[in-house]
Amino acid sequence: MSVKVRFAPAPSGCLHVGNVRTAVANQLFARGQGGVFVLRIDDTDVERSSKESEAGIETDLAWLGFTWDEKHNQSARFPVYQEAVERLKAQGRLYPCYETQEELDRRRKVQLSRGQPPIYDRAALKLSREEREALEAEGRRPHWRFRLDGKRVRWTDLVRGECEVDTASMSDPVLIREDGAFLYTLPSVVDDIDMAITHVIRGEDHVTNTGVQIEVFQALGAREPGFAHMPLLVGAEGEALSKRLGSLSVAQLREEGYEPLSIVGHLAKIGTSDALEAGESLEALAADFSFEKMGRAPARYDTADLDRLNAAALHAMPYEAARPRLEALGCDLGEAFWNAVKPNLAKFEEAARWAVVVRGPVTPAVDDPAFLAKAADLLPAEIDAGAWSRWTEAVKAETGAKGRALFMPLRKAVTGLEHGPDMGALAPLIGRERIERRLRGETA
Repeated sequence: MSVKVRFAPAPSGCLHVGNVRTAVANQLFARGQGGVFVLRIDDTDVERSSKESEAGIETDLAWLGFTWDEKHNQSARFPVYQEAVERLKAQGRLYPCYETQEELDRRRKVQLSRGQPPIYDRAALKLSREEREALEAEGRRPHWRFRLDGKRVRWTDLVRGECEVDTASMSDPVLIREDGAFLYTLPSVVDDIDMAITHVIRGEDHVTNTGVQIEVFQALGAREPGFAHMPLLVGAEGEALSKRLGSLSVAQLREEGYEPLSIVGHLAKIGTSDALEAGESLEALAADFSFEKMGRAPARYDTADLDRLNAAALHAMPYEAARPRLEALGCDLGEAFWNAVKPNLAKFEEAARWAVVVRGPVTPAVDDPAFLAKAADLLPAEIDAGAWSRWTEAVKAETGAKGRALFMPLRKAVTGLEHGPDMGALAPLIGRERIERRLRGETA
């Protein structure tokens, strides 16, 4: 089977890690199977949808490295949905209901008080034509429900294994609102049929919806696709992770300096049996991706793990990949500089800080001027790759200082900082003149 999947975000806000994880699974599955990835914009709710949000979704997905083979807007497909509506009406599977929300709420309360399940009782099916006309004459407009078969719907889920939903325990779902707007289920099923989607990959909160959707597929004479329902994300302590948290939007993560591949790798690996490691590329992540590796427990999203993966990705980044970005930051000091500083980077932009340490000006941190003056007198004439080690041995022999008492004052004077890259690699980049001036307390 040729694989074809879809990611269908609503353009009513930013992409967040919860829905991006769905995009990750769809993208990696399609790439790994040599399949097709469809970007389907769920903009049937015209009032809440915006072109600005749609553009933001595309920007975020492209920044993550994702590509799509097809793009569709559901708002352009209303005639197709209406055709499906007429077919379902002709079959008697779609029927008009006139109850107000208040009437439905009262009916549910009565059912609950009697110990009955609060499901719709299909009272609208008992209305005569005259009764319906009278309600419409009052100004009521119907919402339309899909009449379920009331059977056990079964499928083999790629994550959860054998699944079953009893639609007899459910209310007939509303597919069209009073104002004529299509709700999620009908456009989604019609599009999956028309676009020949082979696999629907999403969160496990849609499991019950799947039972309904399979009945709609069948009512429209189509075979349902395969399904994969992934466990939902929770926070590091197991707390619910709201998709509306702004700090977890892709735009925010980008602004905070996270690497796209780190975000994708993190979301691809959490909740699986794979080790949580930075991926080399999207292709490598796709080759490793498998629903069989997913557990059933909620996947824990821990920013500390993302931080670790982000640092690992930078530490492994070759100069050729880093060079254009260093140039953009105005701190491309060559391959030796990149190799010296990258082991200390948590975010790429931090490289600019170390470029300042190399080029100056740096105000030295001087605790013991006399000690630093002696060290300056012992500086070798040339600062090459082995100079720092030879020089510190000479300072140790001259002053008796060793360990932290030897190395910390020198580092603080030369860099102005207590921590940083290996000084043996950094010193040749700084150069003898700047090192000596800083040792003597001068800003250089």
